[in-house]
Amino acid sequence: RAGLQDALGAPDNLVRALVRRGLGVLALEPLATGSPRASVGPLIQRASPHPGSQPASSQVPHADDRDWFWLTFNPAILGQRVQGLWLGTFHAVCARILRREQKYLPFTSSFVIFDDDDQQALIKRAIKELKLDEKLYRPTSVHAAISTAKNNLLFPKDYPTSTYRDEVIARIYQRYQELLLASNALDFDDLLLYTWHLFEENPAVREDYSRRFEHVLVDEFQDTNTVQYELLRHLASFHNNLFVVGDEDQSIYRWRGADYRNVLRFEQDYPACKKILLEQNYRSTQVVLDAAQAVINRNRNRTPKRLRSLPEKSAGEKITLYEAVDDYGEAAYVVDTIQQLVASGRARPGDFAVMYRTNAQSRLLEEAFLRAGLPYRLVGAMRFYGRREVKDMIAYLRLVQNPADEVSLGRVINVPPRGIGDKAQMALQMAARQAGVSTGQVLLELAEQGKDSPYWEAIGRPAALLADFGALLSGWRQQAQTLPLPVLFGRILEDLNYREYLDDGTEEGQSRWENVEELRRLTYEYEERNLTAFLESLALVSDQDTLPEQAEAPTLLTLHAAKGLEFPIVFIVGLDDGLLPHNRSLDDPEEMAEERRLFYVGLTRTRNRVFLVRAAQRSTFGSFQDSIPSRFLEDVPDELIEQNGSRRRGAGPRRNGASTWESRNLRQSAYAGAPQRVQPGSVPILQPRYRAGMRVRHPSWGEGLVVDSRIQDDDETVDVFFESVGFKRVAASLANLEVLS
Repeated sequence: RAGLQDALGAPDNLVRALVRRGLGVLALEPLATGSPRASVGPLIQRASPHPGSQPASSQVPHADDRDWFWLTFNPAILGQRVQGLWLGTFHAVCARILRREQKYLPFTSSFVIFDDDDQQALIKRAIKELKLDEKLYRPTSVHAAISTAKNNLLFPKDYPTSTYRDEVIARIYQRYQELLLASNALDFDDLLLYTWHLFEENPAVREDYSRRFEHVLVDEFQDTNTVQYELLRHLASFHNNLFVVGDEDQSIYRWRGADYRNVLRFEQDYPACKKILLEQNYRSTQVVLDAAQAVINRNRNRTPKRLRSLPEKSAGEKITLYEAVDDYGEAAYVVDTIQQLVASGRARPGDFAVMYRTNAQSRLLEEAFLRAGLPYRLVGAMRFYGRREVKDMIAYLRLVQNPADEVSLGRVINVPPRGIGDKAQMALQMAARQAGVSTGQVLLELAEQGKDSPYWEAIGRPAALLADFGALLSGWRQQAQTLPLPVLFGRILEDLNYREYLDDGTEEGQSRWENVEELRRLTYEYEERNLTAFLESLALVSDQDTLPEQAEAPTLLTLHAAKGLEFPIVFIVGLDDGLLPHNRSLDDPEEMAEERRLFYVGLTRTRNRVFLVRAAQRSTFGSFQDSIPSRFLEDVPDELIEQNGSRRRGAGPRRNGASTWESRNLRQSAYAGAPQRVQPGSVPILQPRYRAGMRVRHPSWGEGLVVDSRIQDDDETVDVFFESVGFKRVAASLANLEVLS
């Protein structure tokens, strides 16, 4: 035992637990404890002379490759006895079982596994065969519902039908499953569901596997779902040697079906299990661990733990909390601080990670890095201006400005789908080529002249659809002459029903719509300029966006993408209520608990230092609105915080009029050339210009009625009800309100 402990660095209480037989073991691994290696290796070496009797199931993506390499080439663990060991993800292990047991199953051992694109195509086919409206039953939304059902052990016949929509989805599910089996294919969820069903319906098969696997080991147990938990119970049903490693405090994938309550369920189902707390942390300083502990202690339904750092990390620098004037200053502060730390020799560019809640938040950060000429790495997402939905909307704007733009037209002529397929596009291109004009001009003439157009007969049946699209384009071009850019952008979104097209209720759909909203927010900075200036600015940024990615560069990523990673220095930005925690969680206790876990995971990605950054105000469609500090900041003890920025923690909201050093110097260094807003002047006594009952006009929102006005933080805050957009609260210094009466 001592030899193993020395070779692996395994805690003594863990090694003692590994010699237990016939009882479950729950190892709670808070953070960076090294427990998978410290547990799997000694157990396999100690247990049976036949390594093939232990499957090691892991929930870490690609963990089978990484752990296989580690086990194979570490002679202190297995030597030459690795052959026969079952090691892989749940899906890989289940696929192997299903191919061996085909006689019990409705498909052959040569089944194929359909990827997401294949699954979407099959669901679309099922919807079409059932003569359903694809706009009402979006394939991505239906697919998410079917996936949730499978992860909760529900076949089509078991699908709940409490509403009419549920009844329809059950029919789609049934047809989808029939189409899968007709193709001798499974989706990823089927791999788990059919294996569970195999064990449920065939006790002899279940006993064969549970006898074969003397030990079952699982990593990242907190990220398992219902079907995975039930599979583990079956596999360990004979020997009861189930060893799981996880931490409910790091469960951040609820939207994928992960259920942290499986950790609590394990203790209920295995009451005699040995629970081990691995509280020694090998990554972070004690300052960071104490802050993280204070945050996560507010959650319920968890096992209390006391995180301890290594002796050499018992101190550590305090956490820096910085409040910028606005979201531009927030991004500028991050870039400027990184530049200063690198220039002083205290860090290298690759030491930094900048984390945020949603992908849409990356835009301002990316632009700050680009304007400073600094390379960066983006993990888990495309760069902002390379994202599909962002490129689509930019293509529409380019087409409005220049209908002869063949590239932009080719990108969006059938996005969202409007029945203009390849044949229709070929007919359009042929007509334009024969006439020696652009395809955009043909579209506009079809819209204007209809059947009288010389192109109508030449194009044939698709002419009506092309004329409809040409009418949209013509209308936008006319509106572009009179409407401010933000209003034009909104009209295009409305005419396209683009939100309905993107936001299908899934996490991905919501994220895509947030990216469009971020681009829309950018248009307000060009409210008093024209479309040409906006597109030129985007072209310049996009050109800078071609800076090569370098391994030795700061990393930008969402908090979800940061799971399992570590960095010497971490920035967490956007620490405002509504961003972190996200708006969607504010009325849901379970969602709020997961947001807290997400912040906890972000804090503990660092080895040395953490910067927490927020903005006193955020730009929201033409005005700057006060933001509320994240409620999670209140949980971090004051003695662990060193605060910089425009105001001290605990102060009330304030306007952006105060001139802090970051709003001047950082904006100049990282935002040279960016659209600037007018700063309010320094006025000793400010008198209100507006009063209740006044009629006013806004450049974008049109006429409205003043409901209230008050002096607040060196500016006048005006509440206005606009006929076009409803109630808005604006800052007088920024809104440019014209008094009508």
